[in-house]
Amino acid sequence: MNSNLSETATPLAATAPGPTEASAPAPARFDTLPLDAKLLRAIEVQGYAMMTPIQAKAIPVVLAGRDVMGAAQTGTGKTAAFSIPLLQKMLKHENASMSPARHPVRAVVLAPTRELADQVANNVKAYAKQTNLRVAVVFGGMDMKPQTAELKGGVEVLIATPGRLLDHIEAKNCNLSQVEYVVLDEADRMLDIGFLPDLQRILSYLPKQRQTLLFSATFSPEIKKLANSYLQDPVLVEVARPNATASTVEQRFYKVEDDDKRAVIRQIIRDRDIKQCIVFVNSKLGAGRLARAFERDGLKTAALHGDKSQDERLKALAAFKAGEMDLLVATDVAARGIDIAALPAVFNYDIPFNAEDYVHRIGRTGRAGASGLAVSLVTGADARLMGDIEKLLKKKPDVESFALEDSRPRRRERFREDDDRRPSSDTGYTRAAAPVRRAPADPFFDKPYEPDPGAAPSWESKDSTPSIPSGAASSTGLSRFIKPKRKVATLLGGSGTARR
Repeated sequence: MNSNLSETATPLAATAPGPTEASAPAPARFDTLPLDAKLLRAIEVQGYAMMTPIQAKAIPVVLAGRDVMGAAQTGTGKTAAFSIPLLQKMLKHENASMSPARHPVRAVVLAPTRELADQVANNVKAYAKQTNLRVAVVFGGMDMKPQTAELKGGVEVLIATPGRLLDHIEAKNCNLSQVEYVVLDEADRMLDIGFLPDLQRILSYLPKQRQTLLFSATFSPEIKKLANSYLQDPVLVEVARPNATASTVEQRFYKVEDDDKRAVIRQIIRDRDIKQCIVFVNSKLGAGRLARAFERDGLKTAALHGDKSQDERLKALAAFKAGEMDLLVATDVAARGIDIAALPAVFNYDIPFNAEDYVHRIGRTGRAGASGLAVSLVTGADARLMGDIEKLLKKKPDVESFALEDSRPRRRERFREDDDRRPSSDTGYTRAAAPVRRAPADPFFDKPYEPDPGAAPSWESKDSTPSIPSGAASSTGLSRFIKPKRKVATLLGGSGTARR
């Protein structure tokens, strides 16, 4: 096997500068790799025997010590493609000592979102369970004290989001001087959400001599520029055209009105007997409102977005994975980092602003070769966004019309003889026209105003002041506590009446 690895690496070094393509070995069994028995047992416990294409291509290259740019659509096993060979290389440092000094950080995995960091950590811990290698994960939204205690106890593999890792570095909770391996997972997403300055700061703390792996489902010119800056003669490991979607996912685009989107989703769930699905929206406020609306429709729903605390997000994900929820309404914070086996469907309630997010959204279904359904609801205002998706996928999406059944229950309304509504023989009550509101039938209110011809105008009354009880008024008719008013001419600023 070692000879095979050297044969794979030799022609790569001889090519021109820049990313070079690796050879394409056919998918094979994990036990054909030069892996330790403890790792093989852990892989077997997870139920894996055959490698996916990205694993079959990347693992030998990583074991050979080369820097890697890995491109594959989401859900194809990228996490195992970098974690298994790194664990194998770190077994030479394995020890059972309780001293934190014997367990320095040797591998750093950076992920853009908390959910993805947590998912990667769970996978790495499962692969390292049979070993003495320690794995920890740190991300924002959680108390730093437990994370600090775990870091100071010593860890070999540290999975982190960039912001929280910088917090721990500045607090001197971890020492990265002995790091040998760095993984940038979903690097394009980290650039999209503005993590480039944080990445540059973190990489400046790391030793220059290291092995760097960059994995992503999509590549862009910015990603290639980042790779040229921080990777040394990287090998391009690619199992699908960049930004391609999984062939096992059935993609449907329906032309609908904004007000009908929720009804369309309900109808598709009912017609296809979908047990669980994720509904993606573009805004945090929209996610909360839509989740409450689906709850009113009788579907057990949870919302997942950036305004939720990390504890709430983890609980919502755990409940969804346990099958306690029917729907998960999420923003793109969840498009990367949710790994749910056999998720039957995802819905794009809103077309994503970033076309590459479309690939990651629908990548939540059809994972690891399973079939899945991805439904996108398109309105007239989505023409530009659909054009971006067309450019990314290099094919024009087929936007269909949707026959929505009018299943909204009608309220049984009362009617009167003078209303323009009548009971129907087959449906009970139907509305032919809007009811006409009628004024109360009272003759007194229907009569026009008729002034009393014998009554004098109030302004001509000699005494318009209200009557005052006897004994409480003076001779002028006013209360003894009120001073008499004197008349002032209108030309002098008066009103012709009395003035105090």
